[in-house]
Amino acid sequence: MEKMTGFSIGVSDQVKHYVYRLIDPRNGQTFYVGKGQGNRVFAHANGISELDPEGINDEETQKIQTIRDIRKAGLEVIHTIHRHGMDNDTALQVEAALIDAYGGLTNIANGVRSNDYGVMHVQQIEETYKRETIENISENVIIIKISPSSVDLHDGNIYEATRQNWKMSLERAETADYVFSVMHGVVQEVYKPTRWYVSTEEGRIAFEGEVALSEIRDKYVGNVIPQQYRRKGMASPCLYVNM
Repeated sequence: MEKMTGFSIGVSDQVKHYVYRLIDPRNGQTFYVGKGQGNRVFAHANGISELDPEGINDEETQKIQTIRDIRKAGLEVIHTIHRHGMDNDTALQVEAALIDAYGGLTNIANGVRSNDYGVMHVQQIEETYKRETIENISENVIIIKISPSSVDLHDGNIYEATRQNWKMSLERAETADYVFSVMHGVVQEVYKPTRWYVSTEEGRIAFEGEVALSEIRDKYVGNVIPQQYRRKGMASPCLYVNM
């Protein structure tokens, strides 16, 4: 069968939005999950960067290196459409679910709203929705949304999972009074930054700090952040409040 390099004329209109997986033929493992229209899946399978016109970003670098290694082995990337015929919002949700389901992906970012609605134990869901929602945040705050996987990566250390490495303006970050560490919409801890600095990862920053005083922690820790910071479309893990 001749290798496909794109959909036939008119086919992509019928396929609409779709979610695809890129699979390594050397081990059968999915190494990337993406959402697209038209011939995006073919471009990604061929290692063409479409995401960052200023240069290849971190996620693209890992994905493209995997593709290069596959080709050096004389093989081709397997690409499969996991679900098609969707609108954009539905495709975002399917993409997020698959990113949660497959481990070891080259995707850096979690799926849309995975920190709020991603993989959770039923007890976590029960506890989350029984908590009080914060009505108002009066301080200058940066909300940093972390995931269970990032905490596991740092051996359960929430501080280490929260403080590094984020794509933010150093100048703006330095005006924050506090950093909220948030997982599944719930404030896990509040930190008082003592220093922000450029991290070892290019274009990213980190902070050093200490746990906030009890008068601040008692207001926020264990409660759900306001709805406006959990609404649909807020894919960024870092949000500014009153800044």
